[in-house]
Amino acid sequence: MFKIFSLKLTTSLTTVALLAACAAHPQHVDYTAFRSSRPRSIVVLPPVNETADVHATYGLLSQLTMPLAEAGYYVVPVAVMDETFRQNGLTAPADIQSAPPAKLREIFGADAALYAKVTQYGSVYQIVDSTTVVAASAKLIDLKTGDVLWQGTGRATGKELGGNVNVGGGLIGALVQAAVKQIAHTLSDESHDVAALTGNRLLHAGAPAGLLYGPRSPKYGTD
Repeated sequence: MFKIFSLKLTTSLTTVALLAACAAHPQHVDYTAFRSSRPRSIVVLPPVNETADVHATYGLLSQLTMPLAEAGYYVVPVAVMDETFRQNGLTAPADIQSAPPAKLREIFGADAALYAKVTQYGSVYQIVDSTTVVAASAKLIDLKTGDVLWQGTGRATGKELGGNVNVGGGLIGALVQAAVKQIAHTLSDESHDVAALTGNRLLHAGAPAGLLYGPRSPKYGTD
């Protein structure tokens, strides 16, 4: 009986160790195309909204320019991009993202385009808790060749912003706290702040599986 227990314990520990090893060593990313292309300028396209929140597209879009600029890239101003598409009758993100890469390069003169999707945006009620979640994915496309240079995901929650309210009172108190927090998230538009965390996490250069540094960064060519 003891031997069987020891075998099960050893197997469990081995499984945990393997999972920990996988977590410690992120999946290898092939940067061959990225290093060959070495884009200098990027146009960020409006993210496709896969959530029920109508503010998701522009809530995330407003937070994607800064991390790219900080990574060392010239980014086409969002206002210029947005107005250009409007003048050409394109307002839906899905329609904009379906435009031919060569056409985007011709219009904006950019080397690459960032195609993003918002998969979660807004308050999530969890019975005894509530928080704001923003999750997104993105891929960087070479506008000369149409090749995918990089792709990744990012997610953040309102809990990372701090400022939690504590009303006490056991289960009833927890339910009240969840309701109060959900209302607070809505009134304060916390999603916008969480989107900033998501954008930075998604497009942080130099991170494991992250973007390569751009030519305007002092770390260019070191990754």
